[in-house]
Amino acid sequence: MSALAGLAPPLAVLAELTHRCPLQCPYCSNPLELVGKERELSTDVWKRVIDEAAALGALQIHFSGGEPTVRRDLEDLIRHARAADLYTNLITSGIGVDEARVKSLAEAGLDHIQLSLQDTDALSADRIAGTRNSLQKKLAVAGWIRAAGFPLTLNAVVHRQNLERLEAMIELAVELGAQRLEVAHVQYYGWALTNRAALMPSRAQLDRATEIVEQARRTLTGRLIIDYVVPDYYAQRPKACMGGWGRRFINITPEGRALPCHAAETIETLHFDNVVDRSLAEIWNQSSAFTRFRGTAWMPEPCRSCDRRETDWGGCRCQALALAGDAELTDPACALSPHHDAMRAMAEADAASSETEFTYRRLKARAT
Repeated sequence: MSALAGLAPPLAVLAELTHRCPLQCPYCSNPLELVGKERELSTDVWKRVIDEAAALGALQIHFSGGEPTVRRDLEDLIRHARAADLYTNLITSGIGVDEARVKSLAEAGLDHIQLSLQDTDALSADRIAGTRNSLQKKLAVAGWIRAAGFPLTLNAVVHRQNLERLEAMIELAVELGAQRLEVAHVQYYGWALTNRAALMPSRAQLDRATEIVEQARRTLTGRLIIDYVVPDYYAQRPKACMGGWGRRFINITPEGRALPCHAAETIETLHFDNVVDRSLAEIWNQSSAFTRFRGTAWMPEPCRSCDRRETDWGGCRCQALALAGDAELTDPACALSPHHDAMRAMAEADAASSETEFTYRRLKARAT
């Protein structure tokens, strides 16, 4: 079953295989209520979902978590996705992976690996990750990835407590032979929203980071591609979150709920279908959660009459809920929103905060 007339198929499916993870990063986009192993989808269900994604017209599948390598069936799922002609990408912390596992992933046909980076300072990296020897392990894993012939992307999540080492992160990416570096400022959903006061950079820090990235792009042209994701809290116009609600992306949680974006479950008025109960094509084409904010008909003013309405698609619904109290309102990242000034003031207050302690992401119980 293909997508409805006029509706393109999703570009990618993000398969969150598990919420289990050896790291406890305080900016994790996973929900505060995490799914345990006993509720994860089975191998057979994931294989059916992979087949349905390919039939729907998706081009890519990204295996994520949590830490996807804790799933013993990962190689089996990769082989199945490759047989379905999907481009396969693994998003991993690298913790718990040895050289033999990297070779096993290569033999299964995995196309690409994204390796997370918390910091270039070993003590800070361990503190952010909530574990020990994380940086040393990641450096080893990066070497194994390159030796196995994989293209390597480093995912560097930056915030107030590690931004001063952004230049070192870029240098490390070059030293490790990465083809791509994603410098992503923390996006304030999930655990990051809980930790916002300890993570939010100042506007001066953001501007300096942008200068560093732009200079590195010029200097490293042809050697390293640098993607750059900024925080919405200092924006004047919202970004097209996920390329527009329900337009390019399907996120599947460990228990099988299909979401238009990582944080969509925060909108409790929506019903999210489960892939156990409905096919991916039905969900993409007909699910009330995917159609609710798709397109422009749902938009209030000033979005409805804005000439950018089919560029930013109204911005982020989850952010509108978190900061303005209503998912149907204009994203406060837009300067035309009546909540924009309050959003900026909130960012400035958090950036000036002396808070440094983290509430760590934990599976069994939320830290207090």
